[in-house]
Amino acid sequence: MIKMRPSKLSLVSVILSVLLFSQCVLSQLQVGFYKDTCRFVEFIVKEEVVKAIIKDRGLAAALMRIHFHDCFVRGCDASILLDSTPSSIAEKDSFANNPSLRGYEVIDNAKARLEVVCKGVVSCADIVAFAARDSIEMAGGLGYDVPAGRRDGRTSLASEIIRNLPPPTFNVDQLTQMFANKGFTQEEMVTLSGGHTLGRSHCSSLSDRLYNFSGTLKQDASLDPTYAAKLKQQCPQGSTDPNVVVPMTSTPSIADAGYYIDILANRGLFTSDHTLLTRPHAANKSSYSEPSG
Repeated sequence: MIKMRPSKLSLVSVILSVLLFSQCVLSQLQVGFYKDTCRFVEFIVKEEVVKAIIKDRGLAAALMRIHFHDCFVRGCDASILLDSTPSSIAEKDSFANNPSLRGYEVIDNAKARLEVVCKGVVSCADIVAFAARDSIEMAGGLGYDVPAGRRDGRTSLASEIIRNLPPPTFNVDQLTQMFANKGFTQEEMVTLSGGHTLGRSHCSSLSDRLYNFSGTLKQDASLDPTYAAKLKQQCPQGSTDPNVVVPMTSTPSIADAGYYIDILANRGLFTSDHTLLTRPHAANKSSYSEPSG
């Protein structure tokens, strides 16, 4: 069993810090990168994030997810923002990202303001990273320094999604291998998985788990029965309504340890969540404890 001792402090700040500083090791990113060229960049980005989340609390999860989906494909290069062309389908239009990813307008608004005061200086990739950090703060999480200096990519291919983003059906061994391919340990994988403490999911991501798990035409027997019944009410069998979503945890707009608490109670939404409980070698490496404070 996963050993977790959640406390009052936010785990999501740790999650994104792991992602950011793993990238930093492989590049020349610096905290305060824009201090001489666009000193108000983080203030401007945060203003746009705050305005957006005040209107729609769900955008905190959306902006964090944009950052993760961007970084895990080609690195943190903002390729997730590029549009499809007549000859190429971009990442944002892949099945994994459309229609589930949203919040692009927050990045666009911040970029437009920055182009007025610091034309051609701030990369979209850095804006995405700043916005993810600010969204976590708005959800009640801890702030952290964001190293900057990323360059924007010019290539975005939907075909690269399937081999780079972990689907909700992966087991722990598949997850471990995919994260290892990105340079993450299994413990870091468990930490990054905690990003699911925020947000909501479309029913299509869990329909097989509810109605045809592993081709059995039955629900996943490991899922808490009461929780499964509730999910079935929210996601009727055969439903194709893209507007129907279910919360990832009981507190989908708050950056807390709810994800891990739910997993321990067999209420992990996805197979890829519950699977963290199923392998002794994962349990031994997946102890999670936030600092007390």
